[in-house]
Amino acid sequence: MKKGLSHGLTNYGDRDFALYLRRSFARSMGLSDRLLDAPIVGIAAAPSGFNNCHRNIDELVEAASRGVLAEGGLPRVFPTISLGEVFLNPTSMKFRNLMAMDTEEMIRAQPMDAVVLIGGCDKTIPAELMGAVSADMPAIVLPVGSMLAGRHEGTRLGACTDCRRLWAAYRAGTLTGDALGRAHDQLMPTAGTCMVMGTASTMATLAETLGFTLPGASTAPAVSSDRIRLAEATGTRAVAMAKAGGPKPREIMTRTALRNAAVVLQATSGSTNAIVHLAAMAGRAGLEFDLQEFDRVGRDVPVLLNLKPAGNFFMEDFHAGGGLPALWRRLRDHLDLTAPTVGGETLGQIVERWPAYTDDEVIRPLDRPVWPKEAIAILTGSLAPQGAAIKLAAATPELFKFEGPAVVFDSLADLEKRVDDPALEVTPSHCMVLRNAGPIGAPGMPEAGALPIPKKLGSKGIKDMVRISDARMSGTAFGTVVLHVTPEASAGGPLALVRDGDRIRLDALARKIDLLVDEAELARRRAQWKPPEKPARGYGRLYVERVTQADRGCDFDFLAGT
Repeated sequence: MKKGLSHGLTNYGDRDFALYLRRSFARSMGLSDRLLDAPIVGIAAAPSGFNNCHRNIDELVEAASRGVLAEGGLPRVFPTISLGEVFLNPTSMKFRNLMAMDTEEMIRAQPMDAVVLIGGCDKTIPAELMGAVSADMPAIVLPVGSMLAGRHEGTRLGACTDCRRLWAAYRAGTLTGDALGRAHDQLMPTAGTCMVMGTASTMATLAETLGFTLPGASTAPAVSSDRIRLAEATGTRAVAMAKAGGPKPREIMTRTALRNAAVVLQATSGSTNAIVHLAAMAGRAGLEFDLQEFDRVGRDVPVLLNLKPAGNFFMEDFHAGGGLPALWRRLRDHLDLTAPTVGGETLGQIVERWPAYTDDEVIRPLDRPVWPKEAIAILTGSLAPQGAAIKLAAATPELFKFEGPAVVFDSLADLEKRVDDPALEVTPSHCMVLRNAGPIGAPGMPEAGALPIPKKLGSKGIKDMVRISDARMSGTAFGTVVLHVTPEASAGGPLALVRDGDRIRLDALARKIDLLVDEAELARRRAQWKPPEKPARGYGRLYVERVTQADRGCDFDFLAGT
């Protein structure tokens, strides 16, 4: 229930003095006693000159604040770390846990009764929810929204699926540098996150499915008036949550909600990164995100959402075509519609009142799916004892079953140095293996799993090969890519033992990935293996010493369940 300014007083050894002092400083901001006695809604905002996705945050903060004031609350905006995906080295994933800790501690430490979490760029919503679940104060998510699609020479372009498609064509010599340059300004034409079903769109969609947003909040474009109205309504709802003292995040983040998220992740052919983020968020609530259960869900759930990279459309089309509740309606036999949401309704109540219109091309009916089932599969075997992931809906079916020799890259630097070397011994019958790119090895598990096709093969028209790594892959990418191999090479997993020429067998439909080397030889190699050196100090040292593996979400081991 409302505590307002008296929540979490600064420790002077005298509570009355601490409250007196706090009110004095608050009054210095020009706030009246009436407002100082109101429920306080914190608004966590993460703008940055290094985060293009969040350049509309100021407008959303203003609208959310307006909603708080209209409902009789006091909005207080505070900053958190901002994670701009392409502006961080070595990868934004290295800093997700840092942002989660920042968010959690600022929620705990500052006097607020509820919090609005504004964000969007890939790791932001996962970090905010990890922190909010740990703090367990009433919290509601407001995604920044996606960009509008670009238009270029008669086609619609979307970041970053078309970035990758155009770059691959340029590398293969089928697209000129001038043509590549002409498309530049239309790949990301507005404020917002990537407008395909990449990681940002996936995590916004899952936040809504888990119950942490108002209905429609995941799909409204960043530059639309719908987005601004949603921001105001989110602020209004946050005051009601502050007054009621809930619902709290751990009342929303349940096993039922996580299974619903698994259904929607499969039905949207969402980003494989979401598997890692869901495991981390579940861990904060003391729950396990069961990878085998996720795989079983995928065997029964078809891909219905016709968005790039698995389909043809963009997030703005999803919004106009009915939005996420329209997809829930089509998936109602696969979802538990009794799951609650921060808006006070269940998923089923939202579905019942949602407009009936659905665009059948964007949100396909069950009898005409984009992909019949198994969008994302979980593999196990001698190469990945604790699991690996493959996005079947973005892969080449002819490569689902494969056996061939490995060409091994020991690191990202090794990959960059040798992948286009004309002397590289690689053919289309090889599989490309990248190691030491996992949580510890990179560090941070960068989105490097979709290894570039060597130029000497790309120039001959080869567009896909089996690629295997302990890294991640952007949700906007595509190809027959085995990801999240666990344990990673830098933790001493079997991937560390693979050598050039070793045969690897993939049987994606049987969920198997095996290294075909006898155990005696592997034991000999294992005896020669040495762990990588650790960073000398600071956050980097903390990260590699305490980060968990991909199957547990790459969170810090001391944060789960707290």
